[in-house]
Amino acid sequence: MADATLEFLLGNLHQLRTHQVHLLGDAKEPVENLENDLRVFKAFLKDSAKKQRKDVLLRELVRRIRDVVYEAEDIIDAFVTQAAETQSKSYFLRAFQTQVKLNGVATEIERVRAKVKEILYGDILTIDFASLSVGDGGTSEESKAPLIRQENVVGFEDEAQKLIGYLTEETHQLDVISIVGMPGLGKTTLAGKVFRDPTIMYEFPIRIWVYVSQKFTRKDVFLAIMRGFTRLDNDMYRKNEQELAQLVATRLEMGKFLIVMDDVWTVWDWEELQIVFPKSNKMGKVLITSRHVDVTRRFNPNRSPQKLRFLTQEESWLLLCLEVFGKLMCPPELEDLGKLIAKQCDGLPLAIVAIGGILLRKFSKSDNMSSRKEAWTKVSKNVNTACFLYLGMFPKDFEIPIWKLIRMWISEGLVEDQYGISLEEAAENYLEDLINRSLLRVEKTRADGRAKTFRMHGMLRDFCIKEAGSERENFLQEMKRSINGFEPSIAELQKFRRLCIHSNILNFISLKPYGPRVRSFVCFSKDEVALPTENASAIPAAFKLLRVLEANSIKFTKIPNDMYQLVQLRYLTLSTDLAILPAAFSKLWNIQTLVVDTTSRTLEIKADIWKMVQLRHLKTNASTTLPKTGKGKEGENIQTLGTISPQSCTEEVFERARKFEEIGHSWAISFTFRRHEWII
Repeated sequence: MADATLEFLLGNLHQLRTHQVHLLGDAKEPVENLENDLRVFKAFLKDSAKKQRKDVLLRELVRRIRDVVYEAEDIIDAFVTQAAETQSKSYFLRAFQTQVKLNGVATEIERVRAKVKEILYGDILTIDFASLSVGDGGTSEESKAPLIRQENVVGFEDEAQKLIGYLTEETHQLDVISIVGMPGLGKTTLAGKVFRDPTIMYEFPIRIWVYVSQKFTRKDVFLAIMRGFTRLDNDMYRKNEQELAQLVATRLEMGKFLIVMDDVWTVWDWEELQIVFPKSNKMGKVLITSRHVDVTRRFNPNRSPQKLRFLTQEESWLLLCLEVFGKLMCPPELEDLGKLIAKQCDGLPLAIVAIGGILLRKFSKSDNMSSRKEAWTKVSKNVNTACFLYLGMFPKDFEIPIWKLIRMWISEGLVEDQYGISLEEAAENYLEDLINRSLLRVEKTRADGRAKTFRMHGMLRDFCIKEAGSERENFLQEMKRSINGFEPSIAELQKFRRLCIHSNILNFISLKPYGPRVRSFVCFSKDEVALPTENASAIPAAFKLLRVLEANSIKFTKIPNDMYQLVQLRYLTLSTDLAILPAAFSKLWNIQTLVVDTTSRTLEIKADIWKMVQLRHLKTNASTTLPKTGKGKEGENIQTLGTISPQSCTEEVFERARKFEEIGHSWAISFTFRRHEWII
């Protein structure tokens, strides 16, 4: 779940920087920095997905990442929502309050960044990011040094040459050089490449590699250095730290040497170890790798640390080829898939090496190219656990419409962009995967044989509710009536992110719930509930950051003004008696799916749907009069439109209809279409 949320947040941050950059003000740089910090989480979350259940520490780490991502998401969404609310106020008040909020969001983002850094670089958890897979920075056994990668080293040529230059230049005292970077970027690999370089081997007759790690003892480190000078005997092992420190310092006072101190964690670790390195020996070099940039600044204040970068797309593809095929080639049938997989690794060597190992096994299992391609296709698709757990939002034994579910998934950001296909097609692939695994039972099919509705086994739904609950993933929560009110209590709503309630809805609303973090509010009651006028604003006032509001079983007798302030809304199902959809709906500029179910026989849409650039699906059950079409590309993203009235069957609408996937039509519309020679 954390990776889906993270993907959606990164998309929102990019959109905010691209399209609403004027809102950011002083927060622009913090937002950009946060985006960069969060980017490195993605590969770790993907690599850890199958290991979480067996590894308690890893599960705890993913939970911490999830909580930080959620917090960042809340800050960004709340900021955009509050900024939208100020637009209806006076100019002076709007300008003043907006600046206050900008200053506040900058501070909040920096606070979240501090938490991100704590997870990336902190020493609270004893788990090492790099232990998630083969590569830089450690193994699953803390006491065991990582294997130093010697083959298929890609993307370090420029960094290696710079380091070799530092190591071979003359200085006036002991020179300490550091490599810093995220776990998985290849610090150990780069240090190993330099360590084995012929120039360095010639320059330094004494070269010693010491693996420090988070949990080290000074004695072990001193013994490792001594091992580079002499064969250790029992007398050497019996010496204490002070005696060993004196021996090492004596050995290092004269002559040229290069000592690599791999994976140093804290400033205090270096303070404890540096006593053996004589500053007066200007021929000595120490190369340190660390994931902590603040630590490396203390090693040598006169020299900036060597910061590793992410691999480019070309380098990522090159490394993947070397990992899978051992050479710079790939069968043409697999090249597009391979490049897509390499791109998904976000330039992180650790992720590329891990995925490369999987593809190598997939490649060698069969000589049949179609089988290989199918296997690679599966690797390129992530199993979407979040989409599966989202099914817990529906009641037991409920016949779930696939059209509705897919749009809800997309609106919640649970469906990732995939090259060459639409979000709807990607979501259908997820669903097909769940059906093929016998997790869902198809109930109805379309004329073309595709599934139309399905049901979920009650035990599987119980699993979703339990797994996705607040005690585990904090992904969704079902509200149920209890003796004392509701279970969980109304007071606990502030920590939940998705709510479903399928009975006692009016009782729930009358308690004035408040869920500032809720993104989905879903009601599938068997009975229609008429919302009293005095409670019309209860839902939008309670859940200001909603993305999905599925409230078809709740009838709104009036549309409250608060509804138009839900600017994060992407999916809205509305049940009403109204014959007019107000123009104010245009304020919902994020809306992707709008479903209006009215008791009126006709519906006039005042909102300018053609300028709602995110709108993809508009479904109505009444004969609908559309607003006049604009010029150019307005409305080009709309894929579904129905049901429209005869007077809205204009040439301009027909022109746009060429791109529509569906057009609902009554007999009158069918007649009009035929008159214009449009047969649907």
